[in-house]
Amino acid sequence: MGKISPVNAKYIIHVKINIDGVVDKPDVIGAIFGQTEGLLGSELELRELQRSGRIGRIEVGLENKNGKTFGEIIIPSSLDKAETAIIGAAIETTQRIGPCNSKVLVENIEDVRITKRDFVIERAKELLRELTNKVLPDSQDLTDQVTQSVRMMEIMEYGRERLAAGPSIDDSEEIILVEGRADVLNLLKYGIKNVLALNGTSIPDTIRELSKKKVLTLFVDGDRGGDLIIKGLLNAGIELDYVIKAPDGKEVEEITKKEIHKALRSKITVEQVKLEMGIITPLLQVKEIKQEIIPQEIEIKQEIIPQRTINPELRKLKDLLDDLVGTRGAYILDENMGLLGKVPITELPNTIRNLNSAYAVVFDGYIDRTLVNAAEISGVKYLAGMKSRVNPRETKVELITSTDF
Repeated sequence: MGKISPVNAKYIIHVKINIDGVVDKPDVIGAIFGQTEGLLGSELELRELQRSGRIGRIEVGLENKNGKTFGEIIIPSSLDKAETAIIGAAIETTQRIGPCNSKVLVENIEDVRITKRDFVIERAKELLRELTNKVLPDSQDLTDQVTQSVRMMEIMEYGRERLAAGPSIDDSEEIILVEGRADVLNLLKYGIKNVLALNGTSIPDTIRELSKKKVLTLFVDGDRGGDLIIKGLLNAGIELDYVIKAPDGKEVEEITKKEIHKALRSKITVEQVKLEMGIITPLLQVKEIKQEIIPQEIEIKQEIIPQRTINPELRKLKDLLDDLVGTRGAYILDENMGLLGKVPITELPNTIRNLNSAYAVVFDGYIDRTLVNAAEISGVKYLAGMKSRVNPRETKVELITSTDF
């Protein structure tokens, strides 16, 4: 007996059957063929249609319950729409199956092409989504990748111990000490070239010599291992000037550009570190408390009094300022705090002068007199930067820095 694959069928007839008795699948199929024979003429005879492959294999599913039989019949068809409907109506004329009365009802005729079309649409959406996510990097991304690779190639060996280092050790007044080679590579990747690795727990003589003639800043991991390195260097008599710690639980080799620049801005003096870690003697502690802690209390009072109320506009500026850390870029905003554009800070003065719709300017840099003058001419209300070299009382533009928050 020929059969048609469900893949090639255009329609599928779904039939529900209720039988007053217990029957088997062959009884159902035999009743359908027997009671429709000669009903529709030779052209629509079920046996002939199935033999020619225009009607597929009839699938029957039965369930016996309380002496009755319930089930479903599935018939694939490659006939046209009208002929398929006639076949479905003919099957409903089956009144007895085996020795039992039966009720046969066509539940629906499924158009397989609609189902396939729905699948095609959903699958096309998935493919398009995957294709959209695989976006080629723009020119700026390519430039950044090449620049970072070149910077990482600049790693060199320094001193008798051949310590991993950046290319600017001899030229810089300040040296950043890190734990190992991986830390050096990460800082080089983001343009920090005055970095030198300790390469282990023993203190290299090169470090001792540099501590006598250069400003040393120690940059350690944000864990207990970082604290041990700080103590080890201080107990060994290395003349550190500043200490920086990575965010809690993170290592210097894995932190991002933004985290690196935030950490560099929050460096603390070695005297404060000694107090916190209890390394200095009690007499020195009393002296340092008089010199350091009391001014800190005064400074706190001075900062708290003028601190701004964080309204939605200032909160927006703070978020944008955090987003720009280390980018050397600037955001220009309109009066609705919508983004007009982003420019390098080197082009910022000219951009402000040429824009009449700028309401706020946020940038990764210092607020100076040139920028303030340009902002006053263009009617800018807010000028937000990392720090300011201009007294806020000397301008009508509201100056905002990262310390205001």
